[in-house]
Amino acid sequence: MAGQVSRRGLLGGGVAAAGVAGAFVTGRATADVAAPAAGAGASRASSYDFRGVRQAGIVTPAQDRLHFAALDVVTDSRDELVALLQAWTLAAERMTAGLPAGDIGPVEGSLDLPPDDTGEAIGLSASGLTITFGFGPSLFRDADGRDRFGLADRLPEALRDLPHFPADLLDPARSGGDLCIQACADDPQVAVHAVRNLVRIGFGTTSMRWSQLGFGRTSSTSVSQDTPRNLFGFKDGTANVKAEESAALDKHVWVGPSDDPAAAWLAGGSYLVARRINMTVEVWDRQPLGDQEAFVGRTKSTGAPLSGGEEFSEPDFDMPGRGGPIIPADAHVRIVHPDQHGGARMLRRGYTFVDGTDALGGLDAGLLFVAYVRDPRTGFIPVQNAMAQHDALMEYLKTTGSALFAVPPGVGPGEFVGQALFV
Repeated sequence: MAGQVSRRGLLGGGVAAAGVAGAFVTGRATADVAAPAAGAGASRASSYDFRGVRQAGIVTPAQDRLHFAALDVVTDSRDELVALLQAWTLAAERMTAGLPAGDIGPVEGSLDLPPDDTGEAIGLSASGLTITFGFGPSLFRDADGRDRFGLADRLPEALRDLPHFPADLLDPARSGGDLCIQACADDPQVAVHAVRNLVRIGFGTTSMRWSQLGFGRTSSTSVSQDTPRNLFGFKDGTANVKAEESAALDKHVWVGPSDDPAAAWLAGGSYLVARRINMTVEVWDRQPLGDQEAFVGRTKSTGAPLSGGEEFSEPDFDMPGRGGPIIPADAHVRIVHPDQHGGARMLRRGYTFVDGTDALGGLDAGLLFVAYVRDPRTGFIPVQNAMAQHDALMEYLKTTGSALFAVPPGVGPGEFVGQALFV
């Protein structure tokens, strides 16, 4: 981890020196990591190295802001695609260190040429920026089955478009993508600057398919972080896999070396599930508190299961209540609990969004659900199917976007992101 670097200091000195399945409030699945102390604050660094064994932005303590972008590749040239990934790697390494995207900078170059950095981050530090890249299934084969870049024989078996789940209302313009960029930072302008410059570098090779700004993380990825609340006012992500749970990460998040012989390049990486979930907050706000807690299966005040205890207490699904179990049969915490899905867990890095108002005057607001899993076929799809069919919360949710990406492992010295896929 590098120390904090100020772009203003560098430039001023003239020196060129970087969902929903379980998305809400599931029960804790294991007790191998202690719960955070009350009032525990986030333990975040001022900057994170771009290069390493794993890509940053997965187990990194979740930052406050997100800019997520999905892009389509518009060239048929494999060489141009590789050149783009090489350029993105260099720019990402610079920006995560608090430097301009290019080695000239936003104001030092010729007045007759466009700058190689857009300049809106002048004077801002790295702000804990992480940039994470992923590859969609359409990068390997297009809709007609064409092998676009000679990569089809390396397509992971699990990398397929997610199914259309019951109650999905997907907008094709908010779904899919050949490539994805996840930029997280503690300053929204730093995250936007990162995506903007990567998109600029890709001009002529890629085009933006969809993007989403997020604020207010809806999951904690470290035991040093408090559990956040979502737009329904409930604590979110209590059972999220944490960075300190090394065994759980190996079991549920990181792709193993023998998981898919055809996709050895992905070993040590993960799969990223992205789902844009609108929350009908106006309808939710009219529900009695008791009903809200029954839908979720937890208390709104502390996040404890309705069966009692503290936030991280394991729910007792057999405890009787008035007219049935105290945690209802369709409560979210019961439907998505790992015990209902062979112990499946995921690492979530979701964010709240509010994109103005919709055509009816309601808030266009909700959750950009982002989760990392070792295999979406076992770690996400069954959980989402159960939620879509049986979860009481589904009355207040509408999924409008969906995508799946393979996230390669980290970038070593002298390498570019995803290099093993192309060699």
